[in-house]
Amino acid sequence: MSEGLARSRPVRLAAVLLVLLSLGLTGCTDDDERTAGLTLTAPALHYLRPHGDKKGMADAPALVVAATGPDAEGAHPIVVEVAKGSEHIVRLRESVASDCTGSATRLVCLLDRGPQPQTRVPLAAVKGGRIGDTGRIRFTYKRSDGNQLTTRTDVVVGEPVLEVLKTPARKDLRPGSAFTAPVAVRNTGEVPVLGLGLQLSAHGVDFAERYANCRYPTPPARAAVCRFAGLRIAPGQTVVVLPAMRLRASKTGMYGDYTVQAWPLDVGTTQENVYANAPASGDGPTLTAGVEDGVRGTFTQGVVGTDLSIDTTADYQVTGADLHGAPGSRRTLRLTVRNNGPGDPGYSSELVFTPPPGSGVVKEPMRETDVDSYEPFCDSTDGTYRCPMDRLAPGDSRTFTFTLRLGEPAEGTVRVEDIRSPDTEGTDPPGRTGRRDPDPGNDRATVRVLR
Repeated sequence: MSEGLARSRPVRLAAVLLVLLSLGLTGCTDDDERTAGLTLTAPALHYLRPHGDKKGMADAPALVVAATGPDAEGAHPIVVEVAKGSEHIVRLRESVASDCTGSATRLVCLLDRGPQPQTRVPLAAVKGGRIGDTGRIRFTYKRSDGNQLTTRTDVVVGEPVLEVLKTPARKDLRPGSAFTAPVAVRNTGEVPVLGLGLQLSAHGVDFAERYANCRYPTPPARAAVCRFAGLRIAPGQTVVVLPAMRLRASKTGMYGDYTVQAWPLDVGTTQENVYANAPASGDGPTLTAGVEDGVRGTFTQGVVGTDLSIDTTADYQVTGADLHGAPGSRRTLRLTVRNNGPGDPGYSSELVFTPPPGSGVVKEPMRETDVDSYEPFCDSTDGTYRCPMDRLAPGDSRTFTFTLRLGEPAEGTVRVEDIRSPDTEGTDPPGRTGRRDPDPGNDRATVRVLR
């Protein structure tokens, strides 16, 4: 991205963007043309990645135009036109996926047949366009009775690109202690950011303080969506959130993490919609965000996570068994793992059972995969059974039941091992390092066949 271009005409560009932002995110309808409850909507503002730029906003929102109301059903066409004088700024493109056909200045797009018929408008910046150039696109929707609605979107060449500072993992947290989560955001795009949205999500930890300008979803989710509506971040500038957001470590959990995501308010994201009706907490201070020079570190787009490790341990204890019987007889075997605490490592371990030589498993733990459909709960390789354990809170236990056909007297083993892969359901962070078991001697037991 060209730094020279990014700084051209800053006063004019900022003024234009402030006016556009005041229009809101739902677009505007010329002369308030609404008929029979039907509304045509499009964003008031859309940023265009400069021609040839491949390093812009990741997952940039598409320009979507929609028709809502009783007359919106069916594939009625929408006419998309580049306004006169904007041909050197933005061009339209035909698209099979969007069902749009036409030229670089005029398309006819069919709405999809969803509950809110809409279409994504394919467009791009024109080669040679200057950063900050502003153009306009008009949309026309013709009703079945012959009446029509129009709306428009202003387009700006250049994007505000927000990146979040990656903070190092914390490995020294005391159980139940409060700690800070520093947040810094940088604009690496070509145009200013006008209004900052921020989401901090906590996993395995809680908010020690709730802030007046943040919204919080209902439990059990732990997330804060904060708005800084009047904030302007020029290209190349970095802002720091103050005070640093405070979280509280779990008293029993051994691992956690928090993630930070930022976006320009005039672009809009799903976070804004998801938490729009969440209650705002007023018992904490109001967060502010101010420009700060000299912030060093790695800045990244998207969701940026920090792994947390709490300074505690988990003592897992496994019990074996003695099975009495003649060769060929069947016996039920119950293998139990208990967490003696004080910590909870989450989904971190598996039970490993090797049957006594000469004895075979005829029945093993099963899990339901569908109605009346089951599969083995444990993976078995070379006669050894590996059974993953769910989260095991301090004081809880888990029992695995097998049925064995006994052979001659012999001895097998059962033990607990750490799993060093992340939870597939995303409930535990990938940075965990096992139970840190303070008493490894009780992690192993024997299963003996006796006469």
